[in-house]
Amino acid sequence: MSTIPNESGKSTLERIARRAMQDSGFQTDFSQAAMNELKNMHKVAWAAAATKKDLRQLLWASIDNDDSRDLDQLTVAEALPDNKVKILVAVADVDALVKKNSAIDEHAHQNTTSIYTAGKTFPMLPERLSTDLTSLNYQEDRPAIIIEMIISEMGGILSSDIYPAEVRNHAKLAYNSVAAWLDGKAAAPDKALVVDPPLQENLRIQDKAAQKLRSQRHLRGALELQTLEARPVFAGDEIQDLQAEETNRAKEIIEDFMIAANDVTALFLQGKQVASLRRVVRVPKRWDRIVEVAAQHSFQLPAQPDSVALAHFLTAQKAADPFRFPDLSLVIIKLLGSGEYVVELPNETAPGHFGLAVKDYTHSTAPNRRFPDLITQRILKATLSGSAMPYSQAELVELAKHCTEKEDDANKVERLVSKSAAAMLLSSRIGDQFDAICTGAADKGTWVRIFHPPIEGRLLHGYEGVDVGNRLKVKLIHTDVDKGFIDFEKAHSIL
Repeated sequence: MSTIPNESGKSTLERIARRAMQDSGFQTDFSQAAMNELKNMHKVAWAAAATKKDLRQLLWASIDNDDSRDLDQLTVAEALPDNKVKILVAVADVDALVKKNSAIDEHAHQNTTSIYTAGKTFPMLPERLSTDLTSLNYQEDRPAIIIEMIISEMGGILSSDIYPAEVRNHAKLAYNSVAAWLDGKAAAPDKALVVDPPLQENLRIQDKAAQKLRSQRHLRGALELQTLEARPVFAGDEIQDLQAEETNRAKEIIEDFMIAANDVTALFLQGKQVASLRRVVRVPKRWDRIVEVAAQHSFQLPAQPDSVALAHFLTAQKAADPFRFPDLSLVIIKLLGSGEYVVELPNETAPGHFGLAVKDYTHSTAPNRRFPDLITQRILKATLSGSAMPYSQAELVELAKHCTEKEDDANKVERLVSKSAAAMLLSSRIGDQFDAICTGAADKGTWVRIFHPPIEGRLLHGYEGVDVGNRLKVKLIHTDVDKGFIDFEKAHSIL
């Protein structure tokens, strides 16, 4: 349903996205100065040097979404004696081309992130950079920052190192097909896997190492959360459905390795006593409500925030009711609160990441699409080379605040366009009733998410006494595609 005659669904969503971007202070297009810089950019030529390792011969592979073109990282494993495993994560050296204070850098600084909407993706860097020159593309030689980790048989990180090297992507793989292969439900998904048994074995080693890392984090209290991320499905330019994305073993390989790499990076910079950005999730302010939610499932949590106890509760609930676990996860995520960027100064300790159960954590593995990662990469490279720090402490404090604010703004833009897409899909279903769960309850309004399709909207009538985690029956009463409004009223009592 378009709001302008003859405008396609996708065009409507792109128009809404551009307006939302501009309203939030984002730049929707690159400046002429940035495009002029881009014209003069060329692939970084590799040259053998004593300070740079040649690791192109290793069995590097990327695993990402089917449609991903901005490849930030590659991974490879090596089995060691005593059931140890060496894991190498290669992160694209974006700083090699995107210099601080350049016009392209100014755009990245302003937006701080790539923004993925149902109507259009707004990349942080021009596509010729993020999908080509600085992307770790298949069968291309690229400079990278290597994060090397030795993993014990029990999943602990025994030692680590960080250094620059040249790499080459030998297989561009996708999450769903790799997961199906690992689970024994499908044949090898890529010709590189079919003809290269060593690559198959390497991925299996990575899978086992990732599971050990994950188990170790859970023992420390890392939270296992599973939400339903819905992506629009188009037939041509018209929306047909919202399809929920689910986690799988291939996604977990990348997730676990990136968490470990970010932890190692934070500890490396701490050890070098340089100021750096940290990614933190503070102790939840609404722990009392989390305790109440657990009690509704006959589980007693302590009165004070305890990530280990919460992790045990979530693990038990996933095993007891896997079908409804994403709904519980969404409730807990809302109550935990959002993450933020802070600065850790030398000889000081920043707050940890409550949800990941790590005390030292940064963002460093996605510099093509996240500005904090590019900041961290510049600090890393300066530390490794012994050159002057690219940012003063005052600059970092301001950047941490700015990146947190823009991440929140980006999330709002993405949610708004998702709501517009959902309103478009539901516009013909006024009066229909749905099972729902309350996902937000505050003075500014009460929010619910229906189960099929997984869409969130506002509860306009009958919200008295409804709190986060309550289940209820709702009726759709109104949609507005342009504003992204989806309004419900309570149809029956709380379930």
